[in-house]
Amino acid sequence: MARIGFLGPLGTFTEQALLTQPDLAAADLVPLATIPDVLAATHTGEVDLGFVPIENSIEGGVNVTLDTLAFEADLLVQREVVINIVLNLLAPPGVGLDSIATVISHPQALPQVRGFLAAKLPGAVIRAANSTAEAARVVGEEREPHTGAVGTALAAQLYGLDVLAADIEDHPENQTRFVVVAREGVPGPTGHDKTTIVCFQHADRPGSLLGILQEFAARSINLTYLSSRPTKTALGEYCFLIDLEGHVADEVVADSLRALRAKLADVKFLGSYPAAGEHGEAVRRDAVAAWREADEWLSGIRSAIAGPSR
Repeated sequence: MARIGFLGPLGTFTEQALLTQPDLAAADLVPLATIPDVLAATHTGEVDLGFVPIENSIEGGVNVTLDTLAFEADLLVQREVVINIVLNLLAPPGVGLDSIATVISHPQALPQVRGFLAAKLPGAVIRAANSTAEAARVVGEEREPHTGAVGTALAAQLYGLDVLAADIEDHPENQTRFVVVAREGVPGPTGHDKTTIVCFQHADRPGSLLGILQEFAARSINLTYLSSRPTKTALGEYCFLIDLEGHVADEVVADSLRALRAKLADVKFLGSYPAAGEHGEAVRRDAVAAWREADEWLSGIRSAIAGPSR
C-alpha cells in the first residue's frame, strides 16, 4: 500500500482535500508536522507521495511549498486538487466570543479572516501554528479560557472544541489548490492538463519577464499562475514560477519549453499533470494544429536544401 505524507495533524484542510480522492484516501496516510517535512519525506523516499497546499484564491501562493519545490526538493507534481475553504473560530466549551484574547492558526489562514478579526476581536493577539489543525489541537489540549483557533469544523470535533463563529472568511469564494508530488514520473496527457515550471534568468534586465511571456503568447498558451520568488542568492535576484495550460507531450508546449531552455539560465520542470476545473482545450487544440502546420511548412523548405558542395 502506498504511503502518502500530508500536512497534519488530523483535521487539516490538507487532509480534507486528500480524502476527496478515493484512491489516495485508501492509501496509508501519514500526517507530518510541516509542509517542508512532507516534501522532505517524499524526496527521501520515507513516503511514496506528498500532498501539500500550493495556492489560495485569497492569499496567493503558499511560499514554503513553492520555494521547497523550486530550490530544495526534486519532485514532480502528479495531480492537483481544489476544494472550497470554510474557516471557523473554535474555542473550548463554555468560552464566549467576547472573552477571546488570543487567536492561533496557520499563517496562510489568518489573513483570510482579517476582516472578521478586526471587527469582532480587534485587540486579540495573533499566534502562528504549523497548520489549522495544530492550532485546534493546542487549544483543545491547553484549554486556555481566552484562546481560540481558526480551523475546520472537523478539527473542532476531533479536539473537543465548540464553533463560536462559522464561515468567518472575508471572501465567500475561498478556495485552496493542493498538489500530489512524487520523486519521479509524469502522468500521460488527458487533454485537460497543466504544466508547472520555474524560469531562472541569466540576469535581471529590462524586458526579461516579457521575453518569457512572449514565448507563451506566440503559441496561444494560457498561463494560470505566475509568481516571482527570490533566488536566495542576492538581493533583487528573482525566478518565476509558472503554471500553463497543456502537457509537455503537446508539441506546442514542448516547443515553448525548448525555446525557454535555450534562452534562459535554467528551466526547472515541476511536472505535467491532470488539471482541476475548467480549461481551454479548444484554444490549445487550435494552437497545436497551427504549430504542426508551421512545422510541416518549415520541414518542406528545409528538405529542399542542397547537400554540401564537393
